[in-house]
Amino acid sequence: MADDHDDRTDTAADDVEMEWQFDAIDLRPVERWLAGLPLVATPALSPLTAQAKPPRRLADRYLDTDDWRIGRAGLVLRTRRRGRREEATLKDRGAAGAGGFRERLEVSEDLPDGGLEQLGPDGPVGWRLRAVGGGRPLRQILEVRTRRRPYALRVGGEEVAEVALDETLVDVGADQPPVRLRRVEVEVVPQWVRRLEPLVRDLQASCGLQPATLSKFEAGLLAQGAEIPGSPDLGSTEVGGQSTIGELAFAVLRRHLGVLLAKEPGTRLGEDIEELHDMRVATRRLRAALDLFAAVLPAKAVARRDELRWLAAVLGAVRDLDVQIDNLDRLDRPAAGGDTDGPTAAGDLDHLRRLLETERQVARQAMLDALDSDRWERLAAGMVAMARQGPNRRIAAARLPATLAVPPLVFDRHRTVVKAARKARRSGVPADFHRLRIKCKRLRYSLEFIGGVYAGRTERFTRRLARVQDALGLMQDAEVAGERLHDLATGGDLPPATVFAMGGVAERYRRQAADLLVEMPGRLKVLAGKDWGDLATHLEKARAGAQAALPPASADVVPAPPGAGPAAASGPFDHDHQSDQDHRSHQDYGSDQYRRSGQVDQPDDGRRLDDGDEPDQGDDGEVVDAEVVEIDVEVVEVDVVPWPHSLPEA
Repeated sequence: MADDHDDRTDTAADDVEMEWQFDAIDLRPVERWLAGLPLVATPALSPLTAQAKPPRRLADRYLDTDDWRIGRAGLVLRTRRRGRREEATLKDRGAAGAGGFRERLEVSEDLPDGGLEQLGPDGPVGWRLRAVGGGRPLRQILEVRTRRRPYALRVGGEEVAEVALDETLVDVGADQPPVRLRRVEVEVVPQWVRRLEPLVRDLQASCGLQPATLSKFEAGLLAQGAEIPGSPDLGSTEVGGQSTIGELAFAVLRRHLGVLLAKEPGTRLGEDIEELHDMRVATRRLRAALDLFAAVLPAKAVARRDELRWLAAVLGAVRDLDVQIDNLDRLDRPAAGGDTDGPTAAGDLDHLRRLLETERQVARQAMLDALDSDRWERLAAGMVAMARQGPNRRIAAARLPATLAVPPLVFDRHRTVVKAARKARRSGVPADFHRLRIKCKRLRYSLEFIGGVYAGRTERFTRRLARVQDALGLMQDAEVAGERLHDLATGGDLPPATVFAMGGVAERYRRQAADLLVEMPGRLKVLAGKDWGDLATHLEKARAGAQAALPPASADVVPAPPGAGPAAASGPFDHDHQSDQDHRSHQDYGSDQYRRSGQVDQPDDGRRLDDGDEPDQGDDGEVVDAEVVEIDVEVVEVDVVPWPHSLPEA
């Protein structure tokens, strides 16, 4: 990676270490093999020589924070003293491959007089250490002393590899004997790896070497009995047809909380922008789960959901700029087939890209500040404690079979999707399609949450729904990108060529959104087509079976559905008196459940738009016009059966 620490670029070849590592019983056979290299060299490597370099004595210290932030990010921090010079190195902890070969990140920079704390934010070690460590104090984990005898391998005068014969002592503590290692390391120039591999294999076989499965750092940790902690054990994430709604709720929370925590180190580091994307999606899914299962979760889950909204906004600010910069990079390349609609010359958008990069650096620093804050630590600790707590069996609703409790929740979310689709289809307003996308996402997440309960029967409709959501997302991305370009063009001091190129880009976005709008009515038919009808019928049959299996005292309090399962409507969704009464009955029950669990009722009747999406879209709490608008799709209506108000105590 380049030293300008643009963490969106690929790691530079100079920052990648490629080497074989072997354990040796005795290093003398290796010395004899090196002395005889002209005899074992192949014609492709001729002339090949081994030249001894001056021996070195290396003093290494390995450090990490108290909570192993560097190790949990998959990195190792080492300082090394060579005479009067000291340097800091970061390596990744990638496991050794076949035959002891390792290919991993390795970046170094000289240490200033003040030590690691004085590393600047622009060096390859400094910026990574700040991002991952968050300014936490460092402590020494291991001390390693090595006597190294290096040999340069040269082909035709060019140095293509270095063979190091290491005798190492790993100090693992005052009360324990040191670990003694004899190692042979062959570090190779990347373009010579394949050509030198047969030679390295000959070295291994001739000298009785064994591939080293542990690095020196890992061998020291093993001797100490120390271990870099992984994700916390949150509890079971398994669900099935016999799970209760409480078990399902906590399994979903644990699964996505595990992703959220696991993706934090990679999000901090920023080497792979998909780590941040996955962390952001995990916050959305957690918020959706807290909303869907609110009646069976602790009252404090409401506060956790608000805090996850804050986290999603911080992550979203960076992710949105990632997407816009990537889109800009594609648009700034000459189009295939001679398309000249976009920028007319390479580099027309360079100034704009620099502006977006500057915005991203500001947003990324705000994100790192948030992840370093006490607020994030309290949120993470609170979510972990709640997940480990598990379902509260004193909440009667939590003991209901999931197959009995889930269908009303899913049918209710499907109803809000259909209502939003009618409104968007009629108005053609981008904001209405954005609201529809949010509703589709809520329904999709709900179906993904319950998939294990229904043995995958939700997957077919969920895939189709995801395609609709993706198309709606492209519409929204084009709309937002066009607005940002307009704001930048009118509010910034940009060169005329850049403004002209931005106009072409904005026009592309406008056409893309218009084309998607034309296609959208056909795409929306899936919302109430055959796949939905089949799924709704399956959910209703499972619900009826679960109701019939309840003990008589419990079954008596479960109202029978007005109709015998889902009925295919011949036209648009019928909002007659009976349908509205059924919907109110479900909401009244929901209010009762929230009061019993100590939570504030938030009716889920299509008015609330907040579903785990970005809070900066102006959707939270906004009221949507309840006007019924026709949409050209066939709709399947399923009678909603409320959860029972009471069950016998366990």
